[in-house]
Amino acid sequence: MLAALLLSVMVPPDSDYSEPLRPQFHFTAKTGWLNDPNGLVYFGGEYHLFFQHNPFGSGWGNMTWGHAVSKDLLHWKQQEEAIRPDSLGTIFSGSAVVDADNSSGLGTGNKAPMVCFYTAAGGANDESKGKPFSQCLAYSTDGKTFTKYPGNPIIPHIEGENRDPKVIWYGPGKHWVMALYLDGDRYAILNSTDLKSWTKTGDVEMPGSSECPDLFELPVDGDKDNPRWVFWSASGAYKLGQFDGKKFISLTRPIPSYFGNTGYASQTYFNDPKGRRIQIPWLNNSNFPGTAWNQQLGTPTELTLKSTADGPRLAINPILEVKRLRKSKLHETRGKAHEYASKSGLIDIETEFTAGDTGQLHLTINGVQVTYDQDTYTLKVLDKMASLPIGHDHKLRILADRASLEIYADDGLVCMPIFTLPTDQPHGVTWRTEGAADWKFKKFEAYDLASVWQK
Repeated sequence: MLAALLLSVMVPPDSDYSEPLRPQFHFTAKTGWLNDPNGLVYFGGEYHLFFQHNPFGSGWGNMTWGHAVSKDLLHWKQQEEAIRPDSLGTIFSGSAVVDADNSSGLGTGNKAPMVCFYTAAGGANDESKGKPFSQCLAYSTDGKTFTKYPGNPIIPHIEGENRDPKVIWYGPGKHWVMALYLDGDRYAILNSTDLKSWTKTGDVEMPGSSECPDLFELPVDGDKDNPRWVFWSASGAYKLGQFDGKKFISLTRPIPSYFGNTGYASQTYFNDPKGRRIQIPWLNNSNFPGTAWNQQLGTPTELTLKSTADGPRLAINPILEVKRLRKSKLHETRGKAHEYASKSGLIDIETEFTAGDTGQLHLTINGVQVTYDQDTYTLKVLDKMASLPIGHDHKLRILADRASLEIYADDGLVCMPIFTLPTDQPHGVTWRTEGAADWKFKKFEAYDLASVWQK
């Protein structure tokens, strides 16, 4: 019965993505619930996006790996479900790699396999009652069909609800590394040479954080001779440290990256043909009432490390491809100062300003107010708040879709993804300052954006 039901939802139903609440440049499943991005990998000339998906309803449950592909990280085409539940459990979060040297032996001929790692959530379906969480593997040589490894699980249960394997290649040691959530605020580091047999080599603690680890190296200010390793957790808190392929040595306490309680379970791509560190978050808490789909993913971003007065910090900025969606520049409405109308409400805003000694900047975008307060150096949207670096010179980049505002401040050192359903206010942007008269604007530009679903 379950197999028949799975086959009935194998091919997603048609949708032109024109429904009134449907995001227009954020990924949503055609139908069903969506959460964590999984298995982000560039393979066969395409970016692959897997995601936690409930193909049977708009609430969480029945977890499978949904699948979509794109040439540019913006225009996605949803595929058949990639990995489905079995007797080991439903299919929880994980990652994917390209096994270029076929160290796993799962490739065929000269075809390097894509190898996917996921958690089998034992006990989450009838077939797996009484079984614990374990880590499993599936692979593909065409990027379309996936075969589960007959030796699953590759990592038996360790403790708690151990889950969310993130696998990377560690070049200096010529071996694979897995970061795995264990329980509480604890994670494990494991090593492998063949992607099938794994040995635990280290532990990482992330106070106040859990789930969905990521691990990657970035140069500070682009200096390859001055790198740091980043250990990332589901909440967006991260540590900077040193990593020898076996043990992660923390150099900082957990540092927050998202403000607004909307970004969660982000994952970076295993590879990018342009050499960037690309990340996609789940915009959690984004509930769409009365729709056949639920939840959305965030705009893909590029991560860099920048020097600050407090030491190196992650900067999060939209990928350059987003600017290709710009259709036309918005102009002030009929001579009204600082008021811009938008036909679609899909808007990209860039502003640079020097704040006065006191006062506020108020931006209203599609009826939602964004306020920067120079007296407290804080940015506020709805009931969410973030602190900006102390100073007078600031930059804001804001992307507005039908159900979100994503705010990137001061070259991405502050990132606020906000879920907001459409209002009955006119589409567009207004801005004004309040307080001191000595505010100066070096730039204020706003653009209408195209829908990625337009044909």
